[in-house]
Amino acid sequence: MSKRSIFEEVDGSKAEAPAVQPGMIDRGRGGARQAIRAWLMVLFALVVAMIVVGGLTRLTDSGLSITEWRPVTGAMPPMSEADWQSEFDKYKQIDQWQLENQWMELADFKQIYWWEWGHRQLGRFIGLVWALGFFGFLVARKIPTGWTGRLILPGALGGVQGAIGWWMVASGVTQGEGMTAVASYRLAVHLGLAFVILGVIAWYVFMLGRQERDLMQARRGKEAKLYGLSTGLLHFAFLQILLGALVAGIDAGRTFTDWPLMGGQFFPADAMYLEPVWRNFFENPGLVQFIHRVVGYLLLVFAVVAWLRGRGSAHVATRFAFNVAFAALLLQVTLGIVTVLYIAPLHLAIVHQLMAVVVWVLILRARFLSAYPIVTKIKGS
Repeated sequence: MSKRSIFEEVDGSKAEAPAVQPGMIDRGRGGARQAIRAWLMVLFALVVAMIVVGGLTRLTDSGLSITEWRPVTGAMPPMSEADWQSEFDKYKQIDQWQLENQWMELADFKQIYWWEWGHRQLGRFIGLVWALGFFGFLVARKIPTGWTGRLILPGALGGVQGAIGWWMVASGVTQGEGMTAVASYRLAVHLGLAFVILGVIAWYVFMLGRQERDLMQARRGKEAKLYGLSTGLLHFAFLQILLGALVAGIDAGRTFTDWPLMGGQFFPADAMYLEPVWRNFFENPGLVQFIHRVVGYLLLVFAVVAWLRGRGSAHVATRFAFNVAFAALLLQVTLGIVTVLYIAPLHLAIVHQLMAVVVWVLILRARFLSAYPIVTKIKGS
């Protein structure tokens, strides 16, 4: 008897071995990954623009010019002189005008009104871009498996951010309470959530930039210690961002303009004059700026530790990510010092705020590569 193949059926026919189907993991996930990534990158750029416009709105003292929250009808600006006068009359009722801006004429009011209107309008536009993109991909069934909930999150956070924005503005739209600006802690919450939204979008962009099978393989090589350090550094930087918002909210950056001392001494004078004592940590310019400085120094020390550990990574891309993040942080510290020495002029203050975004995203990038390292092949490297 002749030898029979193990693939031969009983009836004498030969069964063919099943063909290998490469990329089954990615095919199973499906979806328009690159198109969604491009859409998220547009959202990312818009949120950065929103942070910059929000900073300019604050620096020009324009945030209280619109005294009502009208999410739908507020999209239309005043269309006649009567409408403009009506808005101006509403503004005249609040403490900011009564105590600081009685010199304003209608033309002056229009300038600050346009800043705040533009800020709110940009928020509406971001919401529209998210809704069109999300529901467009959903209807076309192009969202990858497991990504629907993830893509809902930026839109949900954006809706919460709109409500927090009005909660912040409402703290300054007062009559007879002596408030001429928004509450600094509410400003910190508002800015903090903006950075959370930015971080969520950036993380998704990083993930969608690589194939699913690549991420699954890379996760096995996760550098746990570096991931922990970069996570700690990210949280530390977030705390400093919130403290920066407190400084900005009460113009504390223009109170003490020498460095490294404050008014010629290490600890500022009159750092505890407010009652009750806890108010000093939010409303005392000297103490708030002092805390911001000290936390900045501690953040730099922690960053040095993370950077030195990052240099020991086995992966070229991870080492580079830590190098760039540390360089950006050094630049940010320098910008902060220069901003104080020059009494926080508008252009330096905005660059300092924008650089915070850069540092935040670069730390997040280092964290991502610690969790999902890019393996460099020795051959051809």
